[in-house]
Amino acid sequence: MSSSSESHVYIDTNRVISAISPLLFSGFAEHMGRCVYEGIYDPASPHADENGLRKDVLAVLREMNYRSIRYPGGNFLSGYRWEDGVGPRDKRPVRRDLAWRSIETNQFGTDEFMAFCKQIGTAPMMGVNMGTGTIQDAANLVEYCNAPTGTKYADMRAANGHRDPYGVKYWCVGNEMDGPWQIGHLDAVEYGQKAREAAKMMRMQDSSIELVLCGSSHSAMPTYPEWDRVALEFCYDHVDYHSMHYYATNFEDDTPSYLALSAEFESFVDTLTGVLRYVKAIRRSKRDVYLSWDEWNVWYKDRSGDGGWTEAPHLSEEVYNLEDALVVAQWMNVFLRRSDVLKVACLAQIVNVISPLTTTRDSLLKHTTYYPIALFNRLASGDALDVAVKAPIYETKKFGAMPLLDVSSSYDAAAGSNVVYIVNRSLTEDAPLTIHWQNRKPTSVKAVYQLAGTDPKAANSFENPNAVVTKTIAAPAVRDGQSQLVLPPLSFTVLECTL
Repeated sequence: MSSSSESHVYIDTNRVISAISPLLFSGFAEHMGRCVYEGIYDPASPHADENGLRKDVLAVLREMNYRSIRYPGGNFLSGYRWEDGVGPRDKRPVRRDLAWRSIETNQFGTDEFMAFCKQIGTAPMMGVNMGTGTIQDAANLVEYCNAPTGTKYADMRAANGHRDPYGVKYWCVGNEMDGPWQIGHLDAVEYGQKAREAAKMMRMQDSSIELVLCGSSHSAMPTYPEWDRVALEFCYDHVDYHSMHYYATNFEDDTPSYLALSAEFESFVDTLTGVLRYVKAIRRSKRDVYLSWDEWNVWYKDRSGDGGWTEAPHLSEEVYNLEDALVVAQWMNVFLRRSDVLKVACLAQIVNVISPLTTTRDSLLKHTTYYPIALFNRLASGDALDVAVKAPIYETKKFGAMPLLDVSSSYDAAAGSNVVYIVNRSLTEDAPLTIHWQNRKPTSVKAVYQLAGTDPKAANSFENPNAVVTKTIAAPAVRDGQSQLVLPPLSFTVLECTL
C-alpha cells in the first residue's frame, strides 16, 4: 500500500472546540403513526406495564441514553389542544388529527409523557402550539407543568394526581411555522411577532425556562435563510436556541455522494451560525443564541403521511441499511465538530416512525442506525476536539472532492478518556490509518467498536435482526503515542482510549 493511500489522524487534547452539550443526544416523539400508540404506549402488548408503557421499548430507550425528548410534535403540534390530553381518560375527546389524517384518542398526553420521561431518565422538551394555539394557551401549559398549586392550571395538574410541578426546562415555540403544509402557517413577520409575545408570557410564568425558536424546516426552503433572520430579529433577546430541521435522502441512489452528506450538514450549520452572529450584531445584544437541530434523520424510503382516518396507522416506518447508519454516524461527527454553536439535537423519532426501533405487538427490532446513535450517546462526553485529518480524496457528483475519512473526537478530562469516531466512506477499499496523540498519550486503547459490511444496502429484519450490528474488534497497541489499524470499507469505527 503506497503512502498516498494511508491516512493519519492527529489528536491534541489542548485543541478544544467546545464542551459537548449532553442535549446533543436527545430524541423526538410525535403523535404520528405508531410512535406513541403501539410504540411508547401499548396497553394491549404483552410487554405493557401497569401504565400501558412498553417495558421492552423503555429498556432500549434507557440503553440509548437520550438526554431529553421533544414532544408532542411535529406537524401534530400545530393543531393540538393540550387540555384534550389531561384528566380522566374516559373524559378525553377523540379528535381528527388533520396533520396526519389520523384519529387521536388522547389516551396519552402531558402527564403520561412526564411519567414516560421519568421512567427512562430523560428531560422533557415540550412544544407549544403556534398554529391554532394562542399565546395564552402556551402560557397556560407552562403554568400546568411548572407552577406551584394555588392557581387554575397548577390546581388542574394537582387534581389530575400530580401535585408537584414537573419543572420542564426546555420549550419549543411552535414547529416548522415556515412551512405552507403547517396548520396555521405564518410568514416570518407574523411568526416572529407571535413567538416573541408567546415567549414573553411563557417566561412570565417561569423565568428559568429555555426557549427554542422555529427556524427553517429545511435548508432547501425558498425562504431560507431569510426566515431565520427575520424571526430572530423579533425574538433574539427572548429565546435561547434557534431550531433547524433536515432529513437526509438518497433518492438518486448515489452512494458516494450520499456518504458525503456531512458537507451539506456543515454548510447548514455554517449558514445559520452566520445568521445568529449577524442578528446578535444588529440587535447590539450581549447574549448568545445557539442552534437546536431538533429534527434530524434519514427519511426517504417510506414517506407515507396519510393515516386514512385510522388510529395508530403505519406511517413512515423506514427500514434503515448500512449506508444510512454511516450517514447517521457522520451527522453525529458534525454535532461534535460544531459543538461550539450546536447545543441541542433531537433524533426524529424514537420508535416506529423514521426510527432506529420498530415494534410489533410482541417484539422489537433494532435497525442499523441504532448502533452509531447508541455509541455516541454512551461515549461522547467532556469536550469536542479539533482533529487534524490527512486522508485520500475521492470524487462525488454532488460535493466534488471529499476525504475518504470523516472523523471526530471527544475528550473527558475528568474520566481520563478519549474517544475517536471514524467513518470510512470508501465502498471498496481498506483504509490503513495511523492515529497520533500529540500531547496526552493514551496508556491503552480500551476497546474498539465497529459497524461494517460489504453491501451498503444491507439491513436488519425481524427474520435476521443481526445482519448489521456493532462488533467489538481487537484493540491496537499504543507505541510512542501512535496506534495503527486498517479500517474496512463502508465502516464506522470507534476507539475508546484510556489516557
